[in-house]
Amino acid sequence: MKSPIAFNEMIELLRTFTPRAEIILEEVPAPQKLATYSFAFTADISNGLTGDAENEIASGRFVVLHEPGGQETWEGDFRCVTFMRADVDSEMQEDPLLPEVGWNWLLDCLGATGAQFNAPSGTVTRVSSASFGKLSPRNSDSEIEIRASWTPLISQIEEIFPHVQAWCNLMTEVAGLPPLPEGVATIGSARRRA
Repeated sequence: MKSPIAFNEMIELLRTFTPRAEIILEEVPAPQKLATYSFAFTADISNGLTGDAENEIASGRFVVLHEPGGQETWEGDFRCVTFMRADVDSEMQEDPLLPEVGWNWLLDCLGATGAQFNAPSGTVTRVSSASFGKLSPRNSDSEIEIRASWTPLISQIEEIFPHVQAWCNLMTEVAGLPPLPEGVATIGSARRRA
């Protein structure tokens, strides 16, 4: 699959992706200088509550890049580039193994969906902030950020779905949402922002 027509078909297919109910997808402008073809969307994950009780607990960005003929560092014609951040409790943030755990979460999520890939790379960052002065009544905040990229091994456009699903699963895992029981699927259309 090396033509712009095939990539446009992939984009149309990605627009039909339906994540679980807590995830809100929004198509956003993709980076233009990284590859000839690109597509991106963001996701926000809520705590599953409604109204004033609803709160964002994670967010991220997923980009699919396509360069006919590939790029040497990609080891292929496509590249998935992701970023996600999620709130974590201070105890988790202080765990010295959190970066390794975060990276393993990514690899485990890719494996669990059956996504085939090579050349993974990325960083896992622990972020901790404290408030002072007039902001001191706020609680201290702790987050984990995962930036990663990998080359999806796809021969048909539908094979991109396990990669997007793995990214969504990673965000819900890091955000602490319980996994959907085996055999349970999201019903209805994706929640999307206009």
